[in-house]
Amino acid sequence: MILRALTALAAPGGERARLSVFYFHRVLARPDPLQPDEPDAGLFDRILGWIGSQFRVLDPLEACDRLYDGSLPPRPAIITFDDGYRDNFEVALPILQRHRMQAAFFVATGFLSGGMMFNDRVIEAIRRSTKTSLTIPGSSIQVPTQSDEDRRIAIVTVLEAIKHLEPTERTERVHELEASSDSKASLQLMMTPDQVVGLYRAGMRVGGHTRSHPMLLSLEAPAAEQEIAGGLDDLSSIVGERPQIFAYPNGKLHSDFDNRHVEMVQRAGCRYAFTTHAGAASASCSRFLMPRSTPWARNRLRFRLQALKTLLASSASSHAI
Repeated sequence: MILRALTALAAPGGERARLSVFYFHRVLARPDPLQPDEPDAGLFDRILGWIGSQFRVLDPLEACDRLYDGSLPPRPAIITFDDGYRDNFEVALPILQRHRMQAAFFVATGFLSGGMMFNDRVIEAIRRSTKTSLTIPGSSIQVPTQSDEDRRIAIVTVLEAIKHLEPTERTERVHELEASSDSKASLQLMMTPDQVVGLYRAGMRVGGHTRSHPMLLSLEAPAAEQEIAGGLDDLSSIVGERPQIFAYPNGKLHSDFDNRHVEMVQRAGCRYAFTTHAGAASASCSRFLMPRSTPWARNRLRFRLQALKTLLASSASSHAI
């Protein structure tokens, strides 16, 4: 009750409201030692309980509208997911429904129906390799892969080395890794269009996240605009309504996208867009640079304290335009 009262003081309603935006990627059916930061179903269920005991979880689009018209209630929050993983529909949706919560799902449309994102191909290549070490693609540096801890470090190292490359070059590096590891996975990790429709019909919000999840700064302007607008076009065809919300891939202003891409999102018809800069949104924030965060603590008290700390933080990026 004390933390709830402190949250109400930090996030009053009305014109001084502060909106907490939680974001996730996956909700695993069971824990994965190579993805320790991704919650499994049991943990996600507990996290929603922690959020619900501290915040009022609102419809994402309605909450954004109410932030800027000054009508939010105290302790407002929204829940979001990035990328479009199949477990969002199969695992997360039933848990959200059990808690009577809505969420926004930002979908990279190029991977629907059988595609795999580059990061998942890296994870699976390293997971399935029987070699004791692998070479970081594009370099001569070797990383050990004997234990789960080795593999976790190798995954982070490889992803940091390739994620900001231009998409074609990034794909080539993934191919190099798969060839050197003697492993090429083909897993059904992403949603189908029908599952995206299922989220929409269940009352969830669907938002844009480009087609192929590039770091927008790695593209020439016409290609970046086509990624943004094309992904929204795809979702419009799938659900029958053009999305009004968007999340930037990777989400860091100036390292992943810049003000040119903000203008592209505006031209594409969106009303709000989200970064991954920590903090809470206020009415003084740019509508196209809204902050988001996920407290990573795995127990109730620490999670709620982190959520309160994030609520009190100021995200400089959200005022950049």
